[in-house]
Amino acid sequence: MGPVLKPLFSSDAPVARLGSGPFRLQTFRMANERMNAISKFWIGAWLAAASWCVQAQMPEAPEMAVKAYLLMDVTANQVLAAKDPDMPVEPASLTKLMTAYLVFDALKNRKIDLKQSLPVSERAWRMPGSRMFIDPKMKVPVEDLIKGMIVQSGNDATVALAEGVAGSVERFVQLMNDQAVFLGMRSTLYKNPEGLTAPGHTTTTRDLALLATRLMRDFPDYVPYYAIKKYRYEGTPAANDTNRNLLLFRDASVDGLKTGHTQASGYCLVASAKRELPNVGTRRLLSVVLGAESENARANESQKLLNWGYAAFDAVKLFDANQAVVTPSVWKGKQPVLKLGSVLPLVVAIPAGSAAQLKTQVVRPDPLVAPFAKGQVVGSLKVLQGEKALFDVPLQVLEPVEQAGVLGRAWDAVRLWIK
Repeated sequence: MGPVLKPLFSSDAPVARLGSGPFRLQTFRMANERMNAISKFWIGAWLAAASWCVQAQMPEAPEMAVKAYLLMDVTANQVLAAKDPDMPVEPASLTKLMTAYLVFDALKNRKIDLKQSLPVSERAWRMPGSRMFIDPKMKVPVEDLIKGMIVQSGNDATVALAEGVAGSVERFVQLMNDQAVFLGMRSTLYKNPEGLTAPGHTTTTRDLALLATRLMRDFPDYVPYYAIKKYRYEGTPAANDTNRNLLLFRDASVDGLKTGHTQASGYCLVASAKRELPNVGTRRLLSVVLGAESENARANESQKLLNWGYAAFDAVKLFDANQAVVTPSVWKGKQPVLKLGSVLPLVVAIPAGSAAQLKTQVVRPDPLVAPFAKGQVVGSLKVLQGEKALFDVPLQVLEPVEQAGVLGRAWDAVRLWIK
């Protein structure tokens, strides 16, 4: 049996909860909540987070010589295939994705600066494993430390960044775990910022896919660091200059993200690829491969999974970002209609060649009585393949509608009573 097309999250994920009741064609209850900025982002970014997919005729995933894997269509926010996505695993240097998330956040909020130089502590200098080869005599710019952490997977660079952002490694690890909870990474616990083996330092492929996707969406200006093929800091060994992600050298569409390896975890890779498609634009897939037997094997298995995803599934754009999917009438409002849609393009991934079977159906409350806040969820767009429901996409208010004045509300109250 092929994989079930489904969203990355279950409907009860704490940071992605989109509604308060089941969507029904005729009667249902919908929470009229005013969304804060974070909620608005989640509604737009995780288009199908409160939905449940029904089994359809899905392509068979390829045989994978790894312990666990997950393939996600980031553009459509759908998991296309997975093996043991919730099995606890050791993340090795994939841990550095969360370290980078916090570093990028500090840059975005101007807590640190790319040109700012940070000291190299004895602790950073003595880190075992992959290294950037910096020492306490140096003060290294933040941008070089980022490159050392990403391209060379330097544990020394990682610790220097952690200390620079949080003051100490211990405080930084606390921030990592706090951020994991906030993002909804339910099965992740960090013990260090670099990924060396430690009791209890575990995650899952599902959590890694969530983290990688949020990293790319929240900090697009810094994603290009992951595509750098060669880098070394002046005065460090010339032989230590090559990115360990072999797909960067094999596939022009691959632009990241991170490799990892320890004896316990095996060879791991989170790989992202983006390809331009007609009528859709950029389509991004993300593969998470854990527990391969060699550096070459993790690249081969990741490439196999990405190629299969692009070939076996088509991306279909249903609506553009901020395009009104439906404009129903509003009662007791200053405007006569309510524009419902999504802040991001509505794209779905379906088995190749089945686009002609797609249908959509709007499900919403009736009557609609003002006020309505921008970003508020009002109903959903049901996506069907033939007669089979694939998922529901929450519909947001694109433009606010304030209450009408006293006379306007009174007149509409009479009209509603007559209706």
